[in-house]
Amino acid sequence: MNRQSNTYTLIYSIILVAVVGVALSVIYQALRPKQVENINNDTRKQILAAALITPREGQDIAQLYNEHIESAFLVDKDGNKISGEPKIDGLQAQVQKGELPVFECKTDKGLKYILPVYGAGLWGPIWGYIAFDANGDTIYGAYFAHQGETPGLGAEIEKNEFRDQFEGKNIFTADGTFQSVQVVKRGQEPKDGSAYVHAISGGTITSQGVQKMLFTSLEPYTAFLTGLKNAEK
Repeated sequence: MNRQSNTYTLIYSIILVAVVGVALSVIYQALRPKQVENINNDTRKQILAAALITPREGQDIAQLYNEHIESAFLVDKDGNKISGEPKIDGLQAQVQKGELPVFECKTDKGLKYILPVYGAGLWGPIWGYIAFDANGDTIYGAYFAHQGETPGLGAEIEKNEFRDQFEGKNIFTADGTFQSVQVVKRGQEPKDGSAYVHAISGGTITSQGVQKMLFTSLEPYTAFLTGLKNAEK
């Protein structure tokens, strides 16, 4: 075949594209399990962060997770355990189906219950995990993350200065009514004794998103958390 012909150039290009495509596909399939595991370990790290557990540099996340998470299960809106278990790579999908993930975490301060929360900020999804004391009411720790909030503004929800405010807050009133936690501007603190934290300065919409996320995500757990409260009495 004439190597200077258009036909030769076309055939050569097709073969080259096919070979490169196959090579990239093989590489992708070979690396995919590692990529998935890294994503799952990042989720495990976030779950542990809600319980104030931070891995040391180079520490195996999966091992640390298994050391602290004593059990993980699903409950329904009535607080009853249901079949199945939380899927690290599909927690939000389970929540949307009404299968509510619960992680029992062993800490130096006793057993904590970690629940996932999902919502929307100004520019995209926000999410997090809230750890509760065994009384099912008091927040032990919180972790928040975002996909595209503005650095220095809404993105501050992932900073300790914001997250630490949630520690010790109760999500039920004295008479047992679910109230969640309000996120308010300084000077606009509720006067009725409701639980609140201060909003991010300059991040009003993201702060409102966190408040809505907490209420809508934790409200379905009311029966389960009330069961923990009653068991503590």
